[in-house]
Amino acid sequence: MKITSKKVAVLVEDLYQELEVWYPILRLKEAGAKVIVVGTGTKKVYLSKLGYEVKADTEARKVKDIDGIIIPGGYAPDRLRRYEAVNKLVHDTFRKNKVVAAICHGAWVLVSAKVLKGRRATCFNAIKDDVINAGGKYVDKEVVVDGNLITSRKPEDLPAFMKAVIKVLN
Repeated sequence: MKITSKKVAVLVEDLYQELEVWYPILRLKEAGAKVIVVGTGTKKVYLSKLGYEVKADTEARKVKDIDGIIIPGGYAPDRLRRYEAVNKLVHDTFRKNKVVAAICHGAWVLVSAKVLKGRRATCFNAIKDDVINAGGKYVDKEVVVDGNLITSRKPEDLPAFMKAVIKVLN
C-alpha cells in the first residue's frame, strides 16, 4: 500500500528500543510516507538502549499538520511523557482523529496524554495496569486497532503493527 500523501511523526528520546524506532521509519518510507523524527528538544541526537544514534528532525512543540504519530518503546516513553509538548502533540493528534500508534512501553505516553479512556489497547505486559488505570480496556493481542488508536505489545509484533498503521493511514 502506498501512503505518499501522508506525513508521520516518530517520537524519540534516549533509551529508545532500536527496532521499534527504525522498523517503523523504514516501513513508512518504503510505503511512501514523509517521516519526521521528533524529539523532546533536549538535544539533536538521541541514543538507543544499545547506543545507536537517531537524529531528530524537529521537536514536539514545533510539529504541525501530521497524519499520524508512532510512539516506540524501550525506556524512552518514560522520558517522553515528562514533556508537556509531547503529551499535547499526542493528545491533539488523537483528538483530530489522526493515527496514534504505540508499541510496547509507548503506551506510557498514551496514559500521560490522556487518550485511553474507554479505548481498547495493548502494551508490554509490565505496564498493563497503567493502561487499565488510565481507563483503557486491555487486550492481550499482537495488534489492537480501536479507530485511530493502534497498539502492540513488543518488537516481535512489529510486522502486524506496521501493517495496521499503514492500512489505517491509507
